[in-house]
Amino acid sequence: MNEFKYDLIGYWSEVKLAIVNDYASAYSKIMHKQSSIRKYLYIDAFSGAGHHILKSTGDFVLGSSLNALKIAPAFNEYHLIDLDRGKINELQQQVGKRQDVFFYNEDANKVLLDNVFPRCLHQDYHRALCLLDPYALTVDWNVLQTAGKMESVEVFYNFMIMDANMNVFLRNPDKVATEQAIRMDKVWGDRTWRTEAYIARPTLWGDTIDEKATNEDIAECFRQRLIDVAKFKYVPKPMPMRNEKGSVIYYLFFASPNKTGAGIVEDIFNTYRNRGMK
Repeated sequence: MNEFKYDLIGYWSEVKLAIVNDYASAYSKIMHKQSSIRKYLYIDAFSGAGHHILKSTGDFVLGSSLNALKIAPAFNEYHLIDLDRGKINELQQQVGKRQDVFFYNEDANKVLLDNVFPRCLHQDYHRALCLLDPYALTVDWNVLQTAGKMESVEVFYNFMIMDANMNVFLRNPDKVATEQAIRMDKVWGDRTWRTEAYIARPTLWGDTIDEKATNEDIAECFRQRLIDVAKFKYVPKPMPMRNEKGSVIYYLFFASPNKTGAGIVEDIFNTYRNRGMK
């Protein structure tokens, strides 16, 4: 390895990589057998530098993009996106020149809508598996809703509940900064997060007070939103992903137009869900 500074990851990030890789392998096998499917794509919207370093051992591990490139049968196209120029340059060096791999050093929200999703339209008999694994709450709802309505894109998405709790879902909603509320509007799609994240509780004096909903309740509201608003047909209950202290950092969602895919992911989630911390 060279002197590039790779991201450090913990146990639950390893779990996430395993989950995505397990399903991507199954997905590719299924798509490869479908004679009606002309092309299927792998999309990594926050691809990183290709490798990570394990906090526990200091060992290098493959990131999601390099894992995907090792899957057989291969996807027809790989679209790898990262806003960090250093990371995408490093990834390009590791991948080399391949005509089936496309790199983007741009905002994933714009690239997906303008360049990538148009390459996997249902009517063209194209399909895609898209990993949305941001470092913070930066994925616009319009990306998820577009994918859902296309009926050709399956999505893994991490909803950064810790970021939301630190900056938006405060105990006193009146203290939420305007710019943070606007950021959540983009992630949620509108301001309905305000009524979902806070529950009006009656007080002894006859009025009400806003009480913050639990992480689980908020995750369930978002899951229902993926179904009802984004129009994904199948969204299993998400998997909570934790830090070293056991606190939930984000929820890993899977959303799909296909029952088979959702069933496979539910089985994979269940395999890892109760393993606990190492």
